[in-house]
Amino acid sequence: MPEVIFNGPAGRIEARYHENKTPNSPIAILLHPHPQFGGTMNNPIVHALYYAFAQRDFSVLRFNFRGVGRSQGMYDNGAGELSDAAAALDWLQTFNKDARTCWIAGVSFGAWISMQLLMRRPEIDGFLSICPMANHYDFSFLAPCPASGLFVHGNNDSVTPLEDVNKLVERLKTQKGIIIDNEVIDGANHFFEGKLEELMGVTIDYLDARLKSDGKV
Repeated sequence: MPEVIFNGPAGRIEARYHENKTPNSPIAILLHPHPQFGGTMNNPIVHALYYAFAQRDFSVLRFNFRGVGRSQGMYDNGAGELSDAAAALDWLQTFNKDARTCWIAGVSFGAWISMQLLMRRPEIDGFLSICPMANHYDFSFLAPCPASGLFVHGNNDSVTPLEDVNKLVERLKTQKGIIIDNEVIDGANHFFEGKLEELMGVTIDYLDARLKSDGKV
């Protein structure tokens, strides 16, 4: 789990990088929850996803948004954080020019940023959107959503009610050419406390199935 530092638009960005040395191995980047509410790249969900991707032979990067940990800069209401995510993907691609597939995963605030990056980077083939804050942020930019992916939410989430996420998913499901999956974890709150194992079971099953069906394993 080597620590890496790379240049972002607001200064250096602190990250952790797992490199798979197999030629054309897949890549993934992970985006953490809200910087002003304790979100870091060491969030338990982000941490677990990091190892899940690594165990599937991905080269995977998790990083701290500007102003978090040793990343320079200040919180920028999403615009700067989107630029940070783009810089992270650029950095990852520099060392993995022949990656056969590219994934992105985001948690809470990170899910909102990840979906914006998805719209801007056609090389992203799939996504995992964990507890997206569909009642706090505007997701109307997903018109249309350019890739298939998975939304996961808890039915005891007091930050973003389940119905708000369901409305977003149903809107995206009307689009042709993509498949949006939606899983609800019974009894889970916004950060899946006590439900992390169940969350990871759902996300890993989805990822494995997608990689197999897409021929990327």
